[in-house]
Amino acid sequence: MVVYSNKAKVDVLGVPEKLILKHGAVSSPVVKAMAEGIKTKALADIGVGITGIAGPTGATPGKPVGLVYIAVADTGRARVKKCRFRGSRIDVKNFSANTALNMIRLTLLHAL
Repeated sequence: MVVYSNKAKVDVLGVPEKLILKHGAVSSPVVKAMAEGIKTKALADIGVGITGIAGPTGATPGKPVGLVYIAVADTGRARVKKCRFRGSRIDVKNFSANTALNMIRLTLLHAL
C-alpha cells in the first residue's frame, strides 16, 4: 500500500496521530507504527514501512532531502534504520526500496 498522506497513515495504517504531531511523518516512531500497521492490516508475518524526503523539495533544516526511515516489523519486534541517501528523487526511492528488501532478507535469516 502507498500511504503518502498523514491522513492515510492514520486512517489506513492506524498510526497514532499524536506520533505524527510530535515527531513528524518522517521519523523513527512513525515508520515503526507504519510497519506494524501494515503487518496487522495485511494479516502478514512481516510488515515494512518507509518514510522519507525523496526531494527535490520538502526538506526542512532538521530533515534534509535524502533522509529516510525504514522499518521492518515481525512477530514481537520492529527494527528501524535511519538512512541518508544522496542523488535524485528516483535514486533515493531506489536506495530506499533496496535497503528495505535487504532488511527483510536479514529478518528472514534472523540476522538483523
